[in-house]
Formats: sequence, C-alpha cells, structure tokens
Amino acid sequence: MPNVVVYSTAICPYCVRAKALLKRKGVDFEERMIDNDRTLMREMLERSQRRTVPQIFVGDHHVGGYDDMAELDSLGELDKLLGLDGDGEEEPT
Repeated sequence: MPNVVVYSTAICPYCVRAKALLKRKGVDFEERMIDNDRTLMREMLERSQRRTVPQIFVGDHHVGGYDDMAELDSLGELDKLLGLDGDGEEEPT
C-alpha cells in the first residue's frame, strides 16, 4: 500500500471527514499538522500548490482535498489508488 499523507489543522471539519474515510477503509496515514508549523505549511504549499486543508497525497499522487477524495471513492477509483480491492482489503502482491 502506498504511503498516505494528510496535511491538516486542528479545527478543520473536512480534515476530520478525510481521516474518517481513510480509517473506514483501514488505511494507515501520516497526519502532518500545519497549525503552528510554518515548515510543514510551506511543504504543503510547494507539494499541492493549494492553501486549504486537507491536502491528501497517496504516494506522490496529489489527491487534493476531502471533496476530491470523496469523489474518487464514489467513482471506485480511490481503492485502486490505495492498492485496495473493492472490499477495502489490501490487494495481494
């Protein structure tokens, strides 16, 4: 399964939704809180070219925000990107 990174802040409801969706799928992710960390904020801006949170990356692929990830999920594309089979299980290698 590729590395998943979620840039977020403490008061972001869309961040909560994004993390909940990943947890429901059983996906481990690294949360990078940018609230008080200008270095991480710059890193997020450089990687995503966006100022809003969450910003979600699967490997080197920039998914975007929660709405982008939810759309991928509704289209059945998120599981493929995450390396899951259609049941939310990791595909055998």
